[in-house]
Amino acid sequence: MSTKLMSGKKGFVFGVANDHSLAWSIAQELHNHGAQLAFNHLPNPKMERRVRQLAEPIGSKVIVPCDVQDDEQVRSAFHQARETLGELDFVVHSIAYANRDALYNPFYRTSRADFLQAMDISAYSLVSLCQHGLAHMAEGASVLTLTYMGSVKMVPGYNVMGVCKAALESSMRYLSAELGREKKIRVNALSAGPVRTLSSAGIDGFAKILEHYPTKAPLARNVTHEEVGRSGLYLLSDLSTGVSGEVHYVDAGYNIIGW
Repeated sequence: MSTKLMSGKKGFVFGVANDHSLAWSIAQELHNHGAQLAFNHLPNPKMERRVRQLAEPIGSKVIVPCDVQDDEQVRSAFHQARETLGELDFVVHSIAYANRDALYNPFYRTSRADFLQAMDISAYSLVSLCQHGLAHMAEGASVLTLTYMGSVKMVPGYNVMGVCKAALESSMRYLSAELGREKKIRVNALSAGPVRTLSSAGIDGFAKILEHYPTKAPLARNVTHEEVGRSGLYLLSDLSTGVSGEVHYVDAGYNIIGW
Protein backbone atom coordinates (compact mmCIF):
# COMPACT_ATOMS: atom_id res chain seq x y z
CA MET A 1 0.00 0.00 0.00
CA SER A 2 1.39 3.40 -1.02
CA THR A 3 2.12 5.88 1.75
CA LYS A 4 1.97 8.75 -0.73
CA LEU A 5 -1.05 10.83 0.19
CA MET A 6 -1.47 12.43 -3.24
CA SER A 7 -0.78 9.44 -5.48
CA GLY A 8 -2.89 9.82 -8.64
CA LYS A 9 -3.99 13.35 -7.69
CA LYS A 10 -3.66 16.33 -10.05
CA GLY A 11 -3.81 20.00 -9.21
CA PHE A 12 -3.02 23.58 -10.15
CA VAL A 13 -0.74 25.75 -8.00
CA PHE A 14 -1.19 29.48 -8.57
CA GLY A 15 1.27 32.00 -7.19
CA VAL A 16 4.76 30.49 -7.10
CA ALA A 17 7.20 33.38 -7.49
CA ASN A 18 10.47 31.75 -6.41
CA ASP A 19 11.83 29.00 -4.19
CA HIS A 20 10.94 30.98 -1.04
CA SER A 21 7.22 31.13 -1.93
CA LEU A 22 4.90 29.37 0.48
CA ALA A 23 3.11 28.06 -2.60
CA TRP A 24 6.36 26.35 -3.58
CA SER A 25 6.72 24.82 -0.12
CA ILE A 26 3.25 23.34 -0.51
CA ALA A 27 3.98 22.26 -4.08
CA GLN A 28 7.10 20.38 -2.97
CA GLU A 29 5.13 18.42 -0.37
CA LEU A 30 2.41 17.64 -2.91
CA HIS A 31 5.01 16.44 -5.41
CA ASN A 32 6.81 14.34 -2.80
CA HIS A 33 3.51 12.61 -2.10
CA GLY A 34 2.85 11.77 -5.75
CA ALA A 35 0.79 14.68 -7.10
CA GLN A 36 1.01 15.92 -10.68
CA LEU A 37 1.16 19.72 -10.71
CA ALA A 38 0.33 22.58 -13.05
CA PHE A 39 1.77 26.05 -12.44
CA ASN A 40 1.07 29.57 -13.63
CA HIS A 41 3.45 32.46 -14.07
CA LEU A 42 2.92 36.12 -14.77
CA PRO A 43 3.10 36.69 -18.54
CA ASN A 44 6.65 38.01 -18.74
CA PRO A 45 9.94 36.23 -19.52
CA LYS A 46 11.51 36.83 -16.10
CA MET A 47 8.68 35.21 -14.16
CA GLU A 48 8.32 32.39 -16.65
CA ARG A 49 12.02 31.59 -16.26
CA ARG A 50 11.76 31.58 -12.44
CA VAL A 51 8.79 29.23 -12.38
CA ARG A 52 10.15 26.89 -15.05
CA GLN A 53 13.41 26.49 -13.16
CA LEU A 54 11.39 25.09 -10.26
CA ALA A 55 8.54 23.28 -12.02
CA GLU A 56 10.34 21.46 -14.82
CA PRO A 57 12.70 19.46 -12.54
CA ILE A 58 9.68 17.99 -10.71
CA GLY A 59 8.11 16.93 -13.99
CA SER A 60 5.39 19.54 -14.45
CA LYS A 61 3.88 19.37 -17.94
CA VAL A 62 1.72 22.47 -17.52
CA ILE A 63 3.46 25.81 -16.96
CA VAL A 64 1.27 28.55 -18.39
CA PRO A 65 1.03 32.34 -18.37
CA CYS A 66 -1.87 33.63 -16.29
CA ASP A 67 -2.55 37.09 -14.91
CA VAL A 68 -5.53 36.63 -12.58
CA GLN A 69 -6.82 40.11 -13.45
CA ASP A 70 -7.72 38.73 -16.88
CA ASP A 71 -10.61 36.26 -16.87
CA GLU A 72 -9.70 34.93 -20.31
CA GLN A 73 -6.22 34.03 -19.09
CA VAL A 74 -7.72 32.23 -16.08
CA ARG A 75 -10.10 30.28 -18.32
CA SER A 76 -7.26 29.38 -20.69
CA ALA A 77 -4.99 28.23 -17.84
CA PHE A 78 -7.60 25.82 -16.50
CA HIS A 79 -8.42 24.57 -19.99
CA GLN A 80 -4.76 23.77 -20.68
CA ALA A 81 -4.40 21.99 -17.33
CA ARG A 82 -7.54 19.92 -17.95
CA GLU A 83 -6.39 18.93 -21.45
CA THR A 84 -3.07 17.64 -20.13
CA LEU A 85 -3.88 16.33 -16.65
CA GLY A 86 -7.59 15.60 -16.74
CA GLU A 87 -9.97 16.63 -13.93
CA LEU A 88 -8.23 18.50 -11.14
CA ASP A 89 -8.32 17.29 -7.55
CA PHE A 90 -7.05 20.51 -5.95
CA VAL A 91 -6.23 24.16 -6.53
CA VAL A 92 -3.79 26.28 -4.51
CA HIS A 93 -4.37 30.06 -4.47
CA SER A 94 -1.31 31.94 -3.23
CA ILE A 95 -1.77 35.33 -4.87
CA ALA A 96 -1.56 38.77 -3.31
CA TYR A 97 -0.36 42.20 -4.39
CA ALA A 98 -0.59 45.80 -3.23
CA ASN A 99 1.13 48.89 -4.53
CA ARG A 100 4.16 49.79 -2.43
CA ASP A 101 2.59 53.13 -1.43
CA ALA A 102 -0.48 51.29 -0.11
CA LEU A 103 1.75 49.21 2.17
CA TYR A 104 4.15 51.90 3.35
CA ASN A 105 1.68 54.75 3.86
CA PRO A 106 -0.92 54.80 6.67
CA PHE A 107 -4.05 52.86 5.73
CA TYR A 108 -6.28 55.94 5.77
CA ARG A 109 -4.20 57.37 2.94
CA THR A 110 -4.84 54.41 0.62
CA SER A 111 -5.97 55.66 -2.78
CA ARG A 112 -9.10 54.29 -4.41
CA ALA A 113 -7.07 52.91 -7.29
CA ASP A 114 -4.59 51.11 -5.00
CA PHE A 115 -7.42 49.72 -2.86
CA LEU A 116 -9.29 48.33 -5.86
CA GLN A 117 -6.16 46.84 -7.41
CA ALA A 118 -5.10 45.14 -4.17
CA MET A 119 -8.60 43.77 -3.57
CA ASP A 120 -8.91 42.52 -7.15
CA ILE A 121 -5.60 40.64 -7.16
CA SER A 122 -5.54 39.51 -3.53
CA ALA A 123 -9.18 38.62 -2.86
CA TYR A 124 -11.33 38.51 -5.99
CA SER A 125 -8.78 36.26 -7.68
CA LEU A 126 -9.91 33.39 -5.42
CA VAL A 127 -13.48 33.89 -6.65
CA SER A 128 -12.23 33.96 -10.23
CA LEU A 129 -10.25 30.73 -9.84
CA CYS A 130 -13.25 28.96 -8.35
CA GLN A 131 -15.62 30.40 -10.94
CA HIS A 132 -13.55 29.39 -13.96
CA GLY A 133 -12.01 26.28 -12.44
CA LEU A 134 -15.23 24.66 -11.20
CA ALA A 135 -15.98 22.84 -14.46
CA HIS A 136 -12.47 21.39 -14.44
CA MET A 137 -12.44 20.16 -10.83
CA ALA A 138 -13.44 16.68 -9.74
CA GLU A 139 -16.23 16.12 -7.24
CA GLY A 140 -14.73 16.27 -3.76
CA ALA A 141 -11.80 18.44 -4.86
CA SER A 142 -10.03 20.79 -2.44
CA VAL A 143 -9.24 24.50 -2.79
CA LEU A 144 -6.69 26.14 -0.52
CA THR A 145 -5.88 29.84 -0.16
CA LEU A 146 -3.19 31.52 1.93
CA THR A 147 -3.97 34.25 4.43
CA TYR A 148 -2.43 35.95 7.46
CA MET A 149 -3.54 37.05 10.92
CA GLY A 150 -3.47 40.67 9.75
CA SER A 151 -6.98 39.88 8.48
CA VAL A 152 -8.41 39.89 12.00
CA LYS A 153 -5.84 41.93 13.95
CA MET A 154 -4.17 45.23 13.19
CA VAL A 155 -0.57 44.43 12.22
CA PRO A 156 1.69 47.47 11.74
CA GLY A 157 2.80 47.78 8.14
CA TYR A 158 0.24 45.32 6.76
CA ASN A 159 -2.30 48.05 6.03
CA VAL A 160 -4.46 47.48 2.92
CA MET A 161 -3.32 43.87 2.67
CA GLY A 162 -4.94 43.11 6.02
CA VAL A 163 -8.25 44.38 4.66
CA CYS A 164 -7.78 42.27 1.53
CA LYS A 165 -7.05 39.16 3.60
CA ALA A 166 -10.23 39.79 5.61
CA ALA A 167 -12.18 39.85 2.34
CA LEU A 168 -10.33 36.74 1.19
CA GLU A 169 -11.27 34.79 4.33
CA SER A 170 -14.90 35.84 4.06
CA SER A 171 -14.93 34.86 0.38
CA MET A 172 -13.47 31.49 1.34
CA ARG A 173 -16.39 30.82 3.70
CA TYR A 174 -19.04 31.71 1.09
CA LEU A 175 -17.27 29.62 -1.54
CA SER A 176 -17.03 26.72 0.88
CA ALA A 177 -20.77 26.81 1.54
CA GLU A 178 -21.71 27.02 -2.13
CA LEU A 179 -19.17 24.71 -3.75
CA GLY A 180 -19.62 22.12 -1.04
CA ARG A 181 -23.32 21.87 -1.82
CA GLU A 182 -22.79 21.96 -5.58
CA LYS A 183 -19.85 19.60 -6.03
CA LYS A 184 -18.67 18.56 -2.56
CA ILE A 185 -15.62 20.79 -3.06
CA ARG A 186 -13.85 21.87 0.13
CA VAL A 187 -12.44 25.40 0.44
CA ASN A 188 -10.07 26.33 3.28
CA ALA A 189 -7.47 28.93 4.20
CA LEU A 190 -4.04 28.43 5.71
CA SER A 191 -2.87 31.30 7.92
CA ALA A 192 0.90 31.10 8.29
CA GLY A 193 3.01 32.96 10.78
CA PRO A 194 5.73 35.26 9.43
CA VAL A 195 8.08 33.51 7.01
CA ARG A 196 10.60 35.18 4.72
CA THR A 197 9.12 35.32 1.21
CA LEU A 198 9.13 37.74 -1.72
CA SER A 199 5.83 39.17 -0.44
CA SER A 200 7.06 39.65 3.13
CA ALA A 201 9.94 41.75 1.82
CA GLY A 202 7.38 44.41 0.92
CA ILE A 203 6.06 44.74 4.49
CA ASP A 204 7.56 47.64 6.43
CA GLY A 205 9.07 46.40 9.68
CA PHE A 206 8.83 42.70 8.80
CA ALA A 207 12.11 41.96 10.58
CA LYS A 208 10.57 43.26 13.82
CA ILE A 209 7.59 40.94 13.36
CA LEU A 210 9.96 37.98 13.00
CA GLU A 211 11.71 38.99 16.20
CA HIS A 212 8.44 39.54 18.09
CA TYR A 213 6.68 36.21 17.39
CA PRO A 214 9.05 33.99 19.42
CA THR A 215 8.59 36.26 22.45
CA LYS A 216 4.83 35.55 22.55
CA ALA A 217 4.11 32.31 20.67
CA PRO A 218 3.51 29.23 22.86
CA LEU A 219 6.23 27.35 20.98
CA ALA A 220 8.59 30.29 21.45
CA ARG A 221 9.74 30.30 17.83
CA ASN A 222 8.79 31.11 14.27
CA VAL A 223 7.49 28.50 11.84
CA THR A 224 9.33 27.11 8.84
CA HIS A 225 8.51 26.83 5.15
CA GLU A 226 8.39 23.06 5.58
CA GLU A 227 5.77 23.26 8.35
CA VAL A 228 3.56 25.43 6.17
CA GLY A 229 4.04 23.01 3.29
CA ARG A 230 3.02 20.01 5.38
CA SER A 231 -0.10 21.77 6.64
CA GLY A 232 -1.00 22.62 3.06
CA LEU A 233 -0.60 18.95 2.17
CA TYR A 234 -2.98 17.99 4.99
CA LEU A 235 -5.67 20.42 3.84
CA LEU A 236 -5.40 19.28 0.21
CA SER A 237 -5.26 15.54 0.91
CA ASP A 238 -7.89 13.02 1.95
CA LEU A 239 -6.72 13.39 5.55
CA SER A 240 -8.96 16.48 5.79
CA THR A 241 -12.07 15.36 3.90
CA GLY A 242 -14.27 16.55 6.79
CA VAL A 243 -12.75 20.04 6.90
CA SER A 244 -14.16 23.00 4.95
CA GLY A 245 -14.60 26.73 5.50
CA GLU A 246 -11.79 26.82 8.06
CA VAL A 247 -8.85 29.14 8.67
CA HIS A 248 -6.04 26.81 9.77
CA TYR A 249 -3.30 28.63 11.71
CA VAL A 250 0.31 27.54 11.34
CA ASP A 251 2.02 30.12 13.56
CA ALA A 252 3.49 28.27 16.56
CA GLY A 253 0.30 29.15 18.44
CA TYR A 254 0.77 32.91 18.28
CA ASN A 255 -2.87 33.57 17.33
CA ILE A 256 -4.21 32.33 20.69
CA ILE A 257 -2.22 34.84 22.79
CA GLY A 258 -4.03 37.93 24.00
CA TRP A 259 -1.22 39.76 25.79
